[in-house]
Amino acid sequence: MAKRAAPEVNAGSMADIAFLLLIFFLVTTTIEVDSGITSKLPPEQTDVTPPEVKKKNVFQVIVNSDNQLLVQEDVMDIKDLSLAAQDFLDNGGGTEPGNACSYCQGDRDPLSSDNPKKAVISLFNDRLATYDMYATVMNELVKAYNVLRDREAQSRYGEAYTSMVRRVADWPKEEREQPEYFELQDKIAKIADLYPRNLSEGEPVKN
Repeated sequence: MAKRAAPEVNAGSMADIAFLLLIFFLVTTTIEVDSGITSKLPPEQTDVTPPEVKKKNVFQVIVNSDNQLLVQEDVMDIKDLSLAAQDFLDNGGGTEPGNACSYCQGDRDPLSSDNPKKAVISLFNDRLATYDMYATVMNELVKAYNVLRDREAQSRYGEAYTSMVRRVADWPKEEREQPEYFELQDKIAKIADLYPRNLSEGEPVKN
């Protein structure tokens, strides 16, 4: 009895189908992106001697391994951090020529920072501290600078600093040669110079 030939399956188009499915999933799949903190690193400098900083001009912030916040060696609640940083930056305790701050509205405590340009916030994080805590602390410190910049910009130009920054970012590229654009950039630079973000991050420590 003659053997019956087994039916064959035409697989010639399977490669094409698999390729189309691959393209489909690549196009339709949503890739999650972790959000982080936007920060510009300063340009690399070599053979630069760090300037001397008086202890009273340093605002020390430490996040320990238990996510506890230590500010100037005292335990502090995260909700009080931004205001404490503002008080330090805006103290205006300098009295010597070149140290006085005419626009500061702080207590002018001679034992605290001389002026915003010399005030430095020093942040240290334990390696065991969580990223969420680090991000929260950083946001509160950046908020302190923005609040003071907003106040000064509102007083001088009638518009908040953060509002001017948003307007510059949203300015159409084809219209950035206008005098108004350069004037706005100049205002932003002047306010940022009054309250420079002297925020230093030290190497993470492990107890």
